[in-house]
Formats: sequence, structure tokens, C-alpha cells
Amino acid sequence: MLNTDSTLTERIIGCAVAVHRELGPGLLESVYEEALGIEFKASGLRFSRQLELPILYKGEVLGNCLRVDLVVENQVVVEVKAVDRVNPVYMAQVLSYMKLGNWPVGLLLNFNVPLLKNGIQRIILKR
Repeated sequence: MLNTDSTLTERIIGCAVAVHRELGPGLLESVYEEALGIEFKASGLRFSRQLELPILYKGEVLGNCLRVDLVVENQVVVEVKAVDRVNPVYMAQVLSYMKLGNWPVGLLLNFNVPLLKNGIQRIILKR
């Protein structure tokens, strides 16, 4: 099993860079998410896409659940965006997923940038 250290996130980012080089900015988030799945598969990374995450309130499951874009190796949440500007609420969204799913690392990837390195934010859940 891979560690949550930089090795796994580096592999994920490498896949994201490959997608961005091939497709460039300006497409829908769903396109990048699907292409990332293809790259993860080719790289031998296990992942779940559009994973339903139930929300508990006072011991009961609420009728609505969250949908996480991607979870890689059951360790890293990957939230895909294609926006002009990253809103702080997106970081809060990733942190919420991480806390609810007990995943230690998150990546917020914004593909709507000329260079993907400017669209990557890594989040570590402090325990």
C-alpha cells in the first residue's frame, strides 16, 4: 500500500499534468475527472469516482449525501475544478470530505489555468 506522503500525491499530480497537457484548460470538470480516471488506471492507482459519502447527524444518516469526485488508494481526496478563480469554499469542501471520510490528504485541482502547477492545492488533515 502506498503512503500518504508526497509519493502518492506526486503520482496523482503527474496524472493530472498528463491530462492537462493533453486537453488544456477550458473544458468541463466532468471531462477532466473522467480523463483522470483513465490516467489513474494506466498508472496502476486504485480509485473511486463520484463516491457517495453519507452524512450523519446525531447518529442518523441524512437523506442527502455528498459526492466526492475521486478518492485515490482510499487515502487521497481529489476535487476537480475548472474555474476562473478558486473560491475558499472549495477548500472547505475538500476539508469536509476529508473529515467525513477519514482521509488524511486532499488535492484541489483547478484545470482552468495555463499551467497546472498554478492550479494545485494540497491539504493535510491535522489530527
